[in-house]
Amino acid sequence: MTADDVVYTIERIRDFLKSPSGGFRSYVTGIESVSAPDPLTVLIETDGAVPNLPLFFSSIFVMNRPAQGFETTEDLNAGHPPNGTGPYRFESWSSGESLRLAGNDDYWDGKPAWSKVTFRVIENPAARVAALSTGEVDVADAIPARDVASLKERGARVASVGAARVNFVQFDVARDTLPGVTDKSGEPIANPFKNPLVRRALTLATDRGILVDKILAGYGTAAAQVFPNGLPGTSAKLLPEAPNYDEAKMLLAKAGFPDGFNLVLAGPAGRYPGDGESLQAIAQSWARIGVKVQPAAAPFSVFNTKRAAGDYGVWYGGTSGEAVDIVLHTLLASPDPERGTGALNFGKYRNEAFDAMLARAESIAVGPARNAALAQATELVMADQPIIPLYHFHHIVGYGSRIGSYVLHPRGWTTAMQTLPAME
Repeated sequence: MTADDVVYTIERIRDFLKSPSGGFRSYVTGIESVSAPDPLTVLIETDGAVPNLPLFFSSIFVMNRPAQGFETTEDLNAGHPPNGTGPYRFESWSSGESLRLAGNDDYWDGKPAWSKVTFRVIENPAARVAALSTGEVDVADAIPARDVASLKERGARVASVGAARVNFVQFDVARDTLPGVTDKSGEPIANPFKNPLVRRALTLATDRGILVDKILAGYGTAAAQVFPNGLPGTSAKLLPEAPNYDEAKMLLAKAGFPDGFNLVLAGPAGRYPGDGESLQAIAQSWARIGVKVQPAAAPFSVFNTKRAAGDYGVWYGGTSGEAVDIVLHTLLASPDPERGTGALNFGKYRNEAFDAMLARAESIAVGPARNAALAQATELVMADQPIIPLYHFHHIVGYGSRIGSYVLHPRGWTTAMQTLPAME
């Protein structure tokens, strides 16, 4: 691994990756040029002040430069052996099934704790819980909150931590008509989500309390912005609202939909805690104002591809980041390939006033003034309801008797380095 590999990694993200694989672009958009004058030195020039650049780099994984060109996502998913300097070496990868690693005894920070590590992809939450209960796996992440008590009764240990992330409903506000959105007779209608009154009505008809208390069993908090209240850059003025179905009905009628309409609400199955159940709960809440919802859950790989292709008009999603501005930059800023903003703004929402406020906030050095500017930008954009923030779930991980300790990562990443074996 040399400085040239760092250059390649940054250039690949900045210049080559496209949606839906382009979520990392927000980390490098401020970089104007990058070079390697020698194998141990990287020179980076930015197009202005980027106070969070060191923080951004903590989420980028360095790749080796190939003989020519850039490696595609398809190349990597095909299982081409990667090289690196980490504590574990690649052995094999079966897409959608497993990743096998072997310990790197020459790792610069010492021999790793495990000689062999296998990551298994188990998308069904119940199957993950069963695999942990029977000892088929040693660690299982994304444990449903409803299963915590029974796992503890069976001898498993459970760890949880609040997450700097948000799950939300996102609207396509750009197209004139949308797939799955019809009137009560099933005929296509003009995109209702272009009207902020409709977005506001659906927000008021969303019962976050049920999502947090019943589906997450208290392992989460209701959301009104992209990060939990109190974190740097959040607004103390934005608080979750209780549902108000009467006002929601009034707003729908004012927007021209007194009888409501029909829609397909898409989302991943097993990607996030409570995702499938959340679709069902939202459908029940929206039915109270005349909006008939057909939940459509799919494996995340299928959902992600279809969402990027524009097959959905409204969907449930989630995202996280090291700081508030990263999430605002990727999720709510206007899509702009040149600036690298809006990589996860699949709804194509645009708000020039918000873009300007966010750009100004990002130019301020880290500290109270920057946090205040980000909070003001958040207040402006959330008043327009381009998304409905639902909740900030807690990461829940269970582990068995072979594990001595497990350290939760605040981003929810699961790695062998966080897992230490039990002492004999």
